[in-house]
Formats: sequence, C-alpha cells, structure tokens
Amino acid sequence: MDVSAPPRRIGPRHPRLGRGGGAVTRALAGQALRLRGFHRLGSRFADERCAAIRERLARGETVYIAGLSPSGTHNSGVALIEVTAAHGPRLLLNNEEERFSGTKHTTEYPRQSLDAMAAALHGMGKSIADIAAFTVTWDYPALFGTMIRTALEEAPASLRLLRVSNAVGVDARRMEQMTRTPKLLARQFGLKAPVPLICVPHHDNHAWFSYAASPFAADGRRVAVAVLDGTGDNGSVSLYVADGDGMRRMFSNDSVFDSLGAFYSVISSTQGGWTWLSSEGRYMGAAAWGDMNRATNPYYARLKDVLHLGDNGEVRLNRAMANWASDPFDNPYHPSLADILGPPLARDQLWNPDAVLRVEDIHHRPDTQERLDKAAATQMVFEDALIHVIDHLLRTTDTDRLVLSGGVALNALANMRLLEHFDARWFKTVLRRDSRLHLWVPPMPGDAGTPIGAAWRLAHLAGAPRGAPLSHAFYCGTAPEAAGIAAALADNDIASEHIGSVATPEGRAAIADLMASCVADGGIIALYQGAAETGPRALGHRSIFANPCDAGAREHLNARVKYREAIRPLAPMATLEAAQSYFELEDGASDAGYNAYNYMVLTARARPGAAEKIPAVIHADGTGRIQIVREADDPLTYAYLKAMGHRVGVEMSVNTSFNVAGPIAQTPQQAVETLKRSKGLDAVIMVAANGEAFAARHGGSRDSGRFTRWRDAWRGASESARP
Repeated sequence: MDVSAPPRRIGPRHPRLGRGGGAVTRALAGQALRLRGFHRLGSRFADERCAAIRERLARGETVYIAGLSPSGTHNSGVALIEVTAAHGPRLLLNNEEERFSGTKHTTEYPRQSLDAMAAALHGMGKSIADIAAFTVTWDYPALFGTMIRTALEEAPASLRLLRVSNAVGVDARRMEQMTRTPKLLARQFGLKAPVPLICVPHHDNHAWFSYAASPFAADGRRVAVAVLDGTGDNGSVSLYVADGDGMRRMFSNDSVFDSLGAFYSVISSTQGGWTWLSSEGRYMGAAAWGDMNRATNPYYARLKDVLHLGDNGEVRLNRAMANWASDPFDNPYHPSLADILGPPLARDQLWNPDAVLRVEDIHHRPDTQERLDKAAATQMVFEDALIHVIDHLLRTTDTDRLVLSGGVALNALANMRLLEHFDARWFKTVLRRDSRLHLWVPPMPGDAGTPIGAAWRLAHLAGAPRGAPLSHAFYCGTAPEAAGIAAALADNDIASEHIGSVATPEGRAAIADLMASCVADGGIIALYQGAAETGPRALGHRSIFANPCDAGAREHLNARVKYREAIRPLAPMATLEAAQSYFELEDGASDAGYNAYNYMVLTARARPGAAEKIPAVIHADGTGRIQIVREADDPLTYAYLKAMGHRVGVEMSVNTSFNVAGPIAQTPQQAVETLKRSKGLDAVIMVAANGEAFAARHGGSRDSGRFTRWRDAWRGASESARP
C-alpha cells in the first residue's frame, strides 16, 4: 500500500437520506409556493400562459415578457424582452439592481431596477400591465429540495448548511422577502392582485439565452452547450445539445459541491483573502504570477487530488480532503488539504491587508511567491477539470461548436486554454475530422444573464422563433438625459463644461480626438454614455481609459484611480485590425468576425514585441483579456480608438470599469460620485441621449489643471488646422 496516497472519498456520506429528504422538500415546497404565486414550468398555469402568448403571436401581436431575479440570491434584477412571431425575442433591457442601489452583488428585492423598467415601458407608451408574463430565474421547489438534500448528505456535520446566512449575503430575511415577491410586485405598481410568477430552471436560463444569442444558432448546425456554475436548481454542471430552434439537456450532475465553481470560490477566498464573488477574478489574475508549469509547480500534483475526474466527463469532489460540502465558510479544509495549501483564512481575516494576496509583497514577504504558486496550481487543476468535462461533451455530441455559460465561464484564461487544447490535432485524433473547437461565451455568462434566459425560454415554449444573435451588451438602464447630467454636474466640487455633440460624424470625431489627446499625454479619463453594459465587464459605455503604451499606466490606475491590487491586469480595448496585429487571435474564436472577443471573456496571447509596444495591457503571463470594438456597436468608442491610432500609433486603449469600490456607475449622479472618489481621474466625458457631450473634472483645489491644458491645446490645434 502506498502510504503517501491522499485520503479519498467520492460522493456523499448519506446519498439515500439526501435524496429522500430532497424529494419530500421539493414536493412540499411546490405546493406551498404555488399558493404564494410561484408556478413551475409544466404546471397548468404556465401551460395556459404559454398558450395565451402563442395565440397573441399568431395574431401578429407584439408580446412583452419579463425575467426577474428576485431577492435571496446574488445579482437580483429584471430583464424585459419584446417578442414577435416574425423575429422572435429581442432584448430591450437587463437591469442589474446593484447598479441602481450601489451595493455590489446585492440580493435585495430589485425595486429600483423594476422602477427603471417601468419608466422604459412608459417611454414606449406601455405599462406594467402590458407584460404578458413574469418569469423568475430559479425553479424554487427544486432549489429548496436541493438545499435540504445537500444539508442531509453529510449529516450531522452538514446540518450547519441549514443556517441560511452565508458569505454571499443570503439570509432568512431575504429568502422570506423572495416568497413575497408576487405581493411586492403588486404593491410596487399598484396592481389589485399578486403577480403570478413562472419558475424557469436556473441552468436552462443560462443555456437558452447563451445559445440563442450566439453566432452559431443561425445556421441550424449542432452546438454543444455547457453550463458550469457554483450551483443550479439541481446541480452545478448541466450539458445540452442544440440543433436549430431546439435544445435538449443531456446531463445534470445533481450535486451542489461536485462543482468547479465551488472549488474555485472556496480556494480563491481562503487562500487569496477576499470574499466569494470578489475572489475568483483576482485569483485568476494572481495565477499569472505563479508557476504555471504542471511539471514544476510544487503544489499542482497534490492539489489535483481534490477533484476526481471520472468516466463520462464526471467531476467529483474528494470529500476526504475538502470539507466544504459540510462547512464551506468556517472549516472548509480537511487536514490533508491544509497540509498542501496551509490553513484556510478565516472569515474575519478576509480583506485584512495582512492576509490579502498582494504581488507587491513578492520582494519582501517570503510567502508571497508560494501563495502565487498555489494560485497557479488552483488554476491548472480547474482547467484540467474543465477540459475533462468538455472533452466528454464534444465526443458525445460530435460537434466542433461550443457555447459556454454559467459563472465558471467568467474564467477568461481557462476559456483560452479550451481553444488551445481542442485544436485541429485533437479533432483529427479523437473525432477523425478536419476541424477545431469554435467557442462562444456571452457577455453575461453569470447570474446577471439569467433573467434574460428565463424570459427567452418562455418565449420559446410559446412558439417564438429563436431571435437574432447578440452584437453588443448595452442593455442596463437607458441612456442618460441631458437634464439628468446637468443636475448631477451642479456640484460645488465639480467643474464642468459643454464640449460639443456626438450626434454628427464630425462632432463625434472631434470629441474622440480630444479624448485621445488627453490619454496620449498621460491622462486618465472615463467615458459615460448610452445604456450601461449588462454583465461584469465595462465595454466602452462605462469605461476608464489610459494609454496602453505607457508602462506606468497600470501602477497609476491601480494606485490612484481604482485603488485596487496591482495583481490585477488591465484589459486591452482595440479595433479588429489592432487586435490582430498585437495578439494571436484563435481561429476557433473567429466566427462572425471574431465576435467571441467582443466582451472580454477570452484572453489572447500577445505577439512577439507587443509587450514592448503596449506594456500596460500585457499581463505577467504574456496575455491580454481583449475586447474588440465595432463601429456599428459603439461609434464614439470606435472613433476614440481610431484617434488613438493617430496619436500613439496603436488603435488601442487600456479599458477598465468606471467604478471605485462599488458597482459600475449607472446614473449621472453615480458617475459624478465616482469621479469625486477617484483623485487620479482627470476627467469624465458624459454624453447625453441627444448626443450633447460634457466634460466633468475635479473642481477647486483638487483641479490639477491637466484637462484644461489638454482642452486648450486641442482647441488651438483644431483652429490652426482650419482653412
């Protein structure tokens, strides 16, 4: 016997007890929630509502469906789609409550998001009464059954999971608020009766919208769809195959903790020093500073035993090493895992400067390199498991097209690894065909996208066609009005001025050149225009820009503008031509003109010499999480990138989200508050819905004078260029 072999236990301790308790809970919850106004797909109410929508579509009517992510889970919000028989669903808005409330990943009832939706309807000459159906993003009876099943599977230790309060912010009050959602909706909008809600399975929401919005759906060829998540209603991995307008679920792992999302969240938090939902992206960035070689990383060989990669693409947690199936927050490691990674950081240590992983400490804190190597090992184990799942899915579906969704799909580095692994050689060897993987990830693969998916799924069940592919992500809220911007700028601490209009090509080019002239001279500016991006990435409507050619831009942005860890990379925003010149864009992401690179969900390897030319946007591992901008999608940002080409020789910019210690700025007032909090931000360009543009900067003693100098020089140059 090998005494060095790690302890091993795959699967729950009490599976039959868990299944039995889950089944009873699911049945009881279904009855109780139906009385409160929650109706599952396949219920009499849901079938009747689908039939009514189908009849209206057949008569040529336009139908509106809302998708609601109510309180009780992170990222509450509401989506609204317009459906016609001729064109299928069209996304009108996807309001994330965090943007309006200012509380990141809020779990509260999305009152302000709903108010904004009502205002948008009013602007269209419609009202809440015109919404044919409200859907919600979870099959709540199934979810409650899964919660009880999970709490019983490792009993008695796992019974502590019944304490609903946890690090994600879900507590008993919010869960009780969720059950009152039908009444809360009625009260908010002055309706006479509670609003009935149709429960749509969580992973179906991820899958349906992500597939329908992809460039793959239009030609009707077979597409594999993988949803990998922290958890869904029943489990954490769901695999689908889509063909034309249909989709079939092939597999669900029916487990909360046999989860790639939970694996990465627990380790990134307890090793990185940040809370869940904040830790994952930071830890992915940290991995680049560690040893990403499987042969030499000192932790990888032992850490990979935490996950069991079984037959048929199965990924299971080794519960003899990992204890988060019983206690994910207070005691997540068994001794054998602590022997590899060291003891986990406790909840009261998270966000403690002495515990947070900082690459700045690498030269004077002895354990920093070890911690970075652990991050690299975690990333590699995660990638191994992801590749294992996708390998099975591609073999089973015999397709070269993959749509990836769920929170796991936010790991842009792993997404790149999929494209590299499933190359022409793999397809020739395994599937005996000349091809390679083609991958697409939506801009909102996490739970911010599930309200869209719930509405989309109901539209499909009502007989609507698939709808058009997605071209951009500007759907959160509406464009700011000039009056709202003026009111926000009436602040004693802010200096502002009107700088022109982007309503004409000439005016747009002029303002884009002003922006580029500021950035080229070392300035850092923000652009606030149009509806905000939905999803976690700023893509040009709520962005901060800096010079990618300036090697000091990263340090300055992190230290004086964003106040964040140096461990985190900055993203390159580029025209397609610039992206192709400086990065190795994968052929597997080339569909619809490299559409897969539109949303900062894929990293790409820099070409030789790129790091010398654009050092601010090349990460420690020689990659960049790139975003390609199209003129048709965002004319002003595209014009700015073209102007950067004239000013610095590269049609590219540093792009990071317009926020400081909170969600991305949504309203004009939030934009001004973000400027006030960020002492290193030189100016914010604010563009109203009518195209009028304003520049806001620090006023009084905080005014550095830099923007005024740039503006005057730009105006002087413009005047001298006139005939």
